[in-house]
Amino acid sequence: MEFRRIFDTIPEEFDRYRTRYCPELFRGLIAAANVGPGADVLELGPGTGQATEPVLRTGCAYHAIELGEHLAAKLQEKYGGEPNFHLVNDDFITHDFGPQRFDLIYSAATIQWIPEEIAFTKTFSLLRSGGTLAMLLTRSDYRTPNEALYQEIQKVYDAYFRPETPYTYGSFRYENAVQYGFTHFERREYQTTRTLTADEYAAYCGTHCDHLVIPEPYRSRFFDSLRQAVLDAGNHIVFLDTHVLYLARKPG
Repeated sequence: MEFRRIFDTIPEEFDRYRTRYCPELFRGLIAAANVGPGADVLELGPGTGQATEPVLRTGCAYHAIELGEHLAAKLQEKYGGEPNFHLVNDDFITHDFGPQRFDLIYSAATIQWIPEEIAFTKTFSLLRSGGTLAMLLTRSDYRTPNEALYQEIQKVYDAYFRPETPYTYGSFRYENAVQYGFTHFERREYQTTRTLTADEYAAYCGTHCDHLVIPEPYRSRFFDSLRQAVLDAGNHIVFLDTHVLYLARKPG
């Protein structure tokens, strides 16, 4: 199974344990893109809605396209009763949007799964003149606040991290948006801290795509050892999260 589809196998875990974004990021995004009633917005690959509600609550016409049928079902369950919520369960790469156009297209840790040329060319064509492309992601540092624990966790990875499918992604370059006609490219950062218990940390790691393809007997040993490492460190692990917001504009 390709990695961009694997999250659909764990909709409940994905919904519960994936990282959320901070309110300050959404305030910046909403203000930069002038999102509110009358605006048409498209979210790419919303998963189970980690970045959906703050935009939906602006009263915009919110549209989403989600590849995973189980993720889409969970998202529909959460927000399907909202009158401004519209969801399509399909592949953004091949979906025909017809004449539909948007004022904002945004992605929370999704666009990098799409080949760069398709991602930027298609979003550019789907935006109205002056429209905004926003790309969100989180970079997490758990080494700085937990050096000793970090070293123990690395021993677990060395011993048991044996994914059946190697992770080969990572070549997507957000700044390349300007090569496809976008202008006013900028990067904003927002800092938060979160603390997880041993069980929460193991469950969170279980939502990483390459961790989902660790076969037995390594899988059980890997997650049990991660859990034990955090238990031995006092049953908590601290993450310093940097939430990144990339913005680019289609010329008006």
